[in-house]
Amino acid sequence: MVNLTTDLGAGLVLANPVLTASGTFGYGSEYADFVELDRLGGIIVKGTTLEPREGNPGPRMAETPGGMLNAVGLQNKGVDYFVEHIYPQTSSFGTQVIVNVSGASVDAYVEAASRLVPLEDIKAIELNISCPNVKQGGMAFGTTCEGAAQVTAAVRKVWPRHLMVKLSPNVTSIADIARAVEEQGADSVSLINTLLGMAVDVEHRRAALSTITGGLSGPAVRPVAVRMVWQVAKAVGIPVVGLGGIACVRDALEFIMAGASAVQIGTANFIDPAVSQKVVEGLEAYCRDHGLASLEPIRGII
Repeated sequence: MVNLTTDLGAGLVLANPVLTASGTFGYGSEYADFVELDRLGGIIVKGTTLEPREGNPGPRMAETPGGMLNAVGLQNKGVDYFVEHIYPQTSSFGTQVIVNVSGASVDAYVEAASRLVPLEDIKAIELNISCPNVKQGGMAFGTTCEGAAQVTAAVRKVWPRHLMVKLSPNVTSIADIARAVEEQGADSVSLINTLLGMAVDVEHRRAALSTITGGLSGPAVRPVAVRMVWQVAKAVGIPVVGLGGIACVRDALEFIMAGASAVQIGTANFIDPAVSQKVVEGLEAYCRDHGLASLEPIRGII
């Protein structure tokens, strides 16, 4: 028997280490026809802010070689909508549901997190301090140790359960940022968010995105993401959740061998809606084929 149970600490126990990344899996129910949701380790719902957001004007997505650019801008209906309309549906999922929380100010982060506290089945939030597609907040907090520490410390005071902090790759030293949030009480870190990129529509002689620049995701970023996960796993004592270009089980294994306790699958969901379940099954098969009872013997082996 293969045991893929993954304990990320502070009460967050996953049936397996495969999560879906925020912004690529809706609220989970949208994928129920393609994936057995209870086979996943967890679902991280789309970015949630204190107030509703319309997001950026179009065009806000562009395909690139080996990936895609997006500048959605955290479009969502706000935390109160999640509490009233989405949360009641999640009890039927049979897996952990994690809320990705973002904000334009420290107070907005704190208030959004506070409104989620009464939802006892939400065992964790993912603090998004790394979004490159908003003009205020988001990545502004994640690009300096001081900013990352400030927002993490403030949310830590009001959020009583597992606190995961999502880190930006658009920094000089992601390991320093990771250590800063660990010192302020983060229970885990997830990385990487998208790399800042740009594409040009040469026929119309203008940027492909309305915001000019956007977040690059997909297989093109995976080697960078694996390197950063490896660096951070050696720099902190809390679990590291790896993401960035995972499209198959071999990709997930790269992150795990580099030190990730769990992984998130994002852009690949748009290509194959069942990919996350296939990766779970692939991890089980890999363990069986290599005589492993769990992933522990190979985690962080690099």
